[in-house]
Amino acid sequence: MRRISAALVTATALAALLAACGSGDSGGNTPPVRPPMKVAALGPFTGECGNVTDDEVRDLGGLGQITQTFKNSVGCNWQGGGIDGPTVTFASYRGSPIERERAWVTAQGRNPEAVDVGGHKGFQDTDPQGLICDFAVQLGDDFFEWSTYAGSFGRPSANPCEKNRKLAELTVQRLK
Repeated sequence: MRRISAALVTATALAALLAACGSGDSGGNTPPVRPPMKVAALGPFTGECGNVTDDEVRDLGGLGQITQTFKNSVGCNWQGGGIDGPTVTFASYRGSPIERERAWVTAQGRNPEAVDVGGHKGFQDTDPQGLICDFAVQLGDDFFEWSTYAGSFGRPSANPCEKNRKLAELTVQRLK
């Protein structure tokens, strides 16, 4: 019987303590534990696939014949030359910090360089073999990225980001 009484007293005290903690009236002017979350302002709309046509991607990206295309609401991918051939990818990131992407490519052993496309800041980076380029452009709280990969049998390029710059320029020119 003593155990039951002790358990009831403990449970009652615990319930009172929890009720006091959850009342919402702290009686003071203590700030909230976390600052309110920032709501990202939407940047300009980049359009489907950066408002660039399949033919423009094929020609500027140097794909030759496009053998596969994938498109959804946030990105597109074009592939030329069959399995593990060259690829071009477009991705749009709403409310996502470009600095996180820059940190990721830096962690991959690349050295991002600052770029400016039509007054919009960003970065470009190339892998050490000259086969991959990521070209990212900031649009307010958003950014978009063009990426190219020369493919397993592709030749390294002295400036693999030149293609992506041309694609990014088209996207910025066509912003809505």
